[in-house]
Amino acid sequence: MRSGCASQPIWKFTLPAWAGVLPDGRSYNTCRSAGVCRDMCYARAGTFMIPSVLRAHQRNLQYVMDEPEAWKAQMIGELQHPRFRPGASRAHVRIHDSGDWLSEDYLVMWMDIMRTAPDVVFYNYSKEVELLERVARPDPPPNFLWRYSYGGTQDEAIQPHHNHVDVFPDEASLHAAGYTSQASSDLLAAYGPTTLGIPANNLPAQRRRQGQKTFRALQRAANAQAANRRYPRRGPAPGRPESR
Repeated sequence: MRSGCASQPIWKFTLPAWAGVLPDGRSYNTCRSAGVCRDMCYARAGTFMIPSVLRAHQRNLQYVMDEPEAWKAQMIGELQHPRFRPGASRAHVRIHDSGDWLSEDYLVMWMDIMRTAPDVVFYNYSKEVELLERVARPDPPPNFLWRYSYGGTQDEAIQPHHNHVDVFPDEASLHAAGYTSQASSDLLAAYGPTTLGIPANNLPAQRRRQGQKTFRALQRAANAQAANRRYPRRGPAPGRPESR
């Protein structure tokens, strides 16, 4: 894990974003339920794509995939370090500032890890709604807080009472929709209100793709287009009078 901020005790565990190929030739997809977000993802641009940074995130993924029990033991051991003990500020671990839950087994391993470090708060943004509702919701570790993120293929499973986040074109549109901005602190993902908003990252290509819509609105439009392709409307045949 690495520290994410000098002013707040937030540590991060990161996987490579979305899909790619490992150095050994294996393909991977760490964001199985990504939707429109994949084309506007901050973690597929900028410093995340520096070769040395990407290789480090890929090594994390390889460790989880190839030696899950050794990875789990190392994480449990690391969380016993004094920096994760209660002090002036409680330590926080953000799971996946890129990537998402790879599988049920991976989520269960993380929940086992969390239970060994009750003084640490673990939080997560995720598009794996079905998995978290089925596996985590019935008996979550008390120090695990998660928030669903719009822009994925499981958006329709997000309920109004679920803590969630949407990405807005800017701060003004975010506040106009009645959302609270996450800009002041990422810990609002853990402790903020049900409706949290993130203003679009200052990445020109991604901002052009997003335009003036939210990720939620873009995903709804994409879902509607996909449904029309699967179930095209039937109308009168060309050149024939419409039946009455």
